[in-house]
Amino acid sequence: MKLTKARGQGGFTLVEVLVALLALAILASLSWQGLDGILRAREVTRASLDRSTRLATVVTQWEQDLHALHDTGVVPALAFDGQTLRLTRRVETGVALVAWSVRSGLWQRWAGPATTRSGELQQGWLSSFQFVGNEPGHLLLAEAAGDWQIYFHRGGAWTNAQSSGDLLQPSQPQAPASGASAPAAEAVAATAPREALPEAVRLVITLDGRTLTRDIALGPTGS
Repeated sequence: MKLTKARGQGGFTLVEVLVALLALAILASLSWQGLDGILRAREVTRASLDRSTRLATVVTQWEQDLHALHDTGVVPALAFDGQTLRLTRRVETGVALVAWSVRSGLWQRWAGPATTRSGELQQGWLSSFQFVGNEPGHLLLAEAAGDWQIYFHRGGAWTNAQSSGDLLQPSQPQAPASGASAPAAEAVAATAPREALPEAVRLVITLDGRTLTRDIALGPTGS
């Protein structure tokens, strides 16, 4: 009696197992790459949304500062020197000096304390030319800031903010009573020529390689 060898019995061969493991490894790698891509895309989207939200907040603050512009007659109500825009604005407890600037690729804002004294306002104005970016009231608005320019709308046309505007007739300053050193300061302010405020302000700034432009109307008096 002959015995025949059974066929079809036994498991996968070693080669088949290795091929199956290789296929599973490839699928796992592709799945992980796909998941990693989704996570990275989500992070990019979230970062972009955060930047957009922050930029919207910054632009809103810019608009609020300009809409609250107030000419005290003691210091220029609005002045741009190519690097820093300085302005005086109304606040609940008086008048505050605000400075916007772009330095070393950083868009920054500084807001001084509210005051009702002409001497303090003048001192704050002079001190603002020596800022280094770590003073109280300083805020970093955006990084990767490139060139920025300010234009004033005067007489129906946009002009460089550093060009001369129309002069106002000397008048007494509108700031409230000041301290002991204020009378001399007010006398100088009353006789010094002042430029009329523009009708509107245009902001042009490069952020992350993109140009942002905003036009803000100040109204007839800007006050």
